[in-house]
Amino acid sequence: MAGDPVDRLNVVIAGVGGQGNVVASDILATALSRAGFRVSVGETFGASQRGGSVMSHVRTARDATPGPLVPKGLVDVVLGFEPLETLRVLTDYGQSRTRVLVNPRPIYPLAVQIGEGTYPDPGALLESLRALAADVLVVEGTELARRAGEVKAQNLAMLGALAGSGWLPIAAETFDAVLADRFGDDLLRVNRAAFRLGIEEASRISRVPASRAG
Repeated sequence: MAGDPVDRLNVVIAGVGGQGNVVASDILATALSRAGFRVSVGETFGASQRGGSVMSHVRTARDATPGPLVPKGLVDVVLGFEPLETLRVLTDYGQSRTRVLVNPRPIYPLAVQIGEGTYPDPGALLESLRALAADVLVVEGTELARRAGEVKAQNLAMLGALAGSGWLPIAAETFDAVLADRFGDDLLRVNRAAFRLGIEEASRISRVPASRAG
């Protein structure tokens, strides 16, 4: 549950260019830091301007400052803005107790859009996540952002869902001041609305336990 004692936590935010990974990781890191944790952030980019993979690593500890990148096999939580990228990160960085929060809305790569590639069935992607992760929470972040008034705020909706999931060592209210400091009036209204819808959705839907394959 939120606020429970946690000495160390490794989070990877998985998405593609233009989905707001960097903003989400900065807000998460700032909230954790204000709650008294030592935090490091690392970003890895593919061809992000063309919709390539983007991973944001947020590592926190109470007793030492961790390195900026999560070692493979040691991620605790994957926050996925896109299902295929989420599965890629989980496969490389996950462990038996990794939890996943994912937006199931696909973002199709250019090769798929022009007919030179195929995208896996989204339902099959979710089943693969459930086979590999200890817990999977599916949140329609894009739709929540649309309800808030700006579809681009899906990153805030998903971050709100993470805040409301009980998987972080801080309460959701810790983010309020961070959001107010980060955004001006109009952006604050939309992003705060998306964030709060994410919290509500995470509280509403049930957690989906997943047994590991094999």
